[in-house]
Amino acid sequence: MNKEKPQLNFWQIWNLCFGFIGIQFGFALQNANVSRIFQILGASIDNIPILWVAAPITGLLVQPIIGYWSDKTWNRFGRRRPFLLIGAVLASLALFVLPNSSALWIAAGMLWIMDASFNIALGPSLALVGDMLPRAQRASGFAMQSFFIGLSAVVASALPWILSHWFGLSNTAPEGVVPPSVKYAFYLGGFILLTTVCWTAFKTKEYSPDEMNIFHKQNLSSYEAYDDSAPHFFRAGTFFLLIGILGSSLIAAFQLSEQLYILAIAVAAFGIAQLTAGVMRKQGKINNGFYHVTQDLLNMPETMKQLAVVQFLSWFALFSLWIYGTAAVTSFHFGTTDTSSAAYNQGADWVGVLFATYNGCAAIAAVFIPIMIRLTNRKITHMINLCLGGISLIAFAFIKDPVWLLAPMLTLGFAWASILSLPYAMLSNAVPSHKMGIYAGIFNFFIVIPQILAASILAMVVHHLFNQHTIYALVSAGVFMFFAAAATLFVNEHTLD
Repeated sequence: MNKEKPQLNFWQIWNLCFGFIGIQFGFALQNANVSRIFQILGASIDNIPILWVAAPITGLLVQPIIGYWSDKTWNRFGRRRPFLLIGAVLASLALFVLPNSSALWIAAGMLWIMDASFNIALGPSLALVGDMLPRAQRASGFAMQSFFIGLSAVVASALPWILSHWFGLSNTAPEGVVPPSVKYAFYLGGFILLTTVCWTAFKTKEYSPDEMNIFHKQNLSSYEAYDDSAPHFFRAGTFFLLIGILGSSLIAAFQLSEQLYILAIAVAAFGIAQLTAGVMRKQGKINNGFYHVTQDLLNMPETMKQLAVVQFLSWFALFSLWIYGTAAVTSFHFGTTDTSSAAYNQGADWVGVLFATYNGCAAIAAVFIPIMIRLTNRKITHMINLCLGGISLIAFAFIKDPVWLLAPMLTLGFAWASILSLPYAMLSNAVPSHKMGIYAGIFNFFIVIPQILAASILAMVVHHLFNQHTIYALVSAGVFMFFAAAATLFVNEHTLD
């Protein structure tokens, strides 16, 4: 019989989740300001999505491998904590460098490095919460995580505006130069990220492999024997490779947008990965991270597959907001596309305030979500919050006064808090405990894949279907939130540990 993990007190959970302040501070600065930096350095609206694509592709590769390594790691620094520290140091350095980029390609490269570093810290941080908390406390633990994320993102999203209006730093600069208010926001973000992640790493004592073995009666130093009947690597690999080749051929034949090649190449690469895993299986070379990630991806638990659909739809909506939020508000509500104008920079600063508002509401929502769960359940709570998010995003097209955009940000905060907590709470009870890291990394696929898809097709949709009216990208994001809410109803929760 498995021994249940001891419950942690409030301050132990506080220390466990405190590092999310810094990680989200970096993410919030990135989400609210990187498109602005790209535009300042000369990127056109059509090119912004493609400039974002290197970052999610990196996350697609980094998180599952880091998750696999963290599952297998144990040394005097711990299991997850070494990865938290490495990711924090690298991400902090990237935050110092990115706003000083002298060219667009340098900024895109630094975004790539920064996002990879965030992912090195993020996956093990999520797995650490699952490692340390018993089942009864996981929803509360992830809710506290959402509280810290929301709290930090409030400050991070509004920081350029705060530095400009409260401390007198200029929010404008010569053409091609990032304003001082943005630069110093990134500097502060790097310092906060490093200090908060170090706090969690040094204040949290991880369970040893022997203790985890007692809790779960599973040997953490090795993986389970694999079922020879599944998966069918060669059949699935051939299918996806052919789809990718066919898609590339059609794009070339009909002279479609070159950005669609990203999607076709990604599908083909997935097929090649499965074929490679099939060859490795035949040769008996299965004791490596690549094989385990590929196999575990195809053998995901049923609940995880259902949650993957919810994640895909909700994060596609979020990326639409993050990619086009600045362009939509500055053009639709402030009436300008001139990145050197005062109106544009006022609008871009206001987007930071809006992002801060929904993140602040997320911190408040994190307190109410456990109450909503007790009154209903996790599925219904998540569905309600996603519907609130859908209403919020669609409202952008019906509100003319930018000040009133604060209202839908309040309800969007509930969706954001829910997305950050409830899928992970459900996932942590549905996957084997000794594979928490690798499955947390694989789960990240369904955050990254919609970002790649958004980068591949959103520019084409905005250009051809919306006639460069980026406000409609936010409306379509709201529709995807409603689709995610509907998909939540089909999630069947199962507990494995």
